[in-house]
Amino acid sequence: MNGRYSRQELFEPIGKEGQAKLRNKHVLVIGAGALGTGCAEMLVRAGIGKITIADRDYVEWSNLQRQQLYTEEEAKQRTPKAIAAKKHLTLINSKVEVRCHVMDVSVEEMEQLVVGVDLILDASDNFDIRMIINDISQKHRIPWIYGACVGSYGISYTIIPGETPCLNCLLENIPMGGVTCDTVGIISPAVQMVVSFQISEALKI
Repeated sequence: MNGRYSRQELFEPIGKEGQAKLRNKHVLVIGAGALGTGCAEMLVRAGIGKITIADRDYVEWSNLQRQQLYTEEEAKQRTPKAIAAKKHLTLINSKVEVRCHVMDVSVEEMEQLVVGVDLILDASDNFDIRMIINDISQKHRIPWIYGACVGSYGISYTIIPGETPCLNCLLENIPMGGVTCDTVGIISPAVQMVVSFQISEALKI
């Protein structure tokens, strides 16, 4: 071994045993924007065994301010985010199996994506998709971590079927409209704050 994870293994709550467990985990990331790229990079650097990324969008110039895996060339070429993310994540850690899907996420697609998955990370910026994630999570007893950010504000919540309230339980109504990054903007520190919380929670599961 080259000591790649030596500092993480020295952290007592993880240790060598926890590192070995990470190598056998499969995480599904829904969305490859600001939260998705940040979460995926942290997981790959931490030594997760397998990661699957699903996103329908292409890299745009406005993404580069906060979506950390992408380059100017990919914005010029309008490269699909999932494909660009896979390329960079593989360069960061070639031992991690990275799967990518350029796709809209529907109930049918989610049913296929969650096969063999241990955890779902929400990076979707879309409540319709979050409700799909929530329903699939409850059906298959797969934990998931909700995340959202806009402006200088961010929020995250860990949902574990059978242990915590689900997203539907927490919301009286599905939020419609409201502020978005397109209307009020966003700063990168808000993204990193939520990413850090999501991955800190992910490492516990």
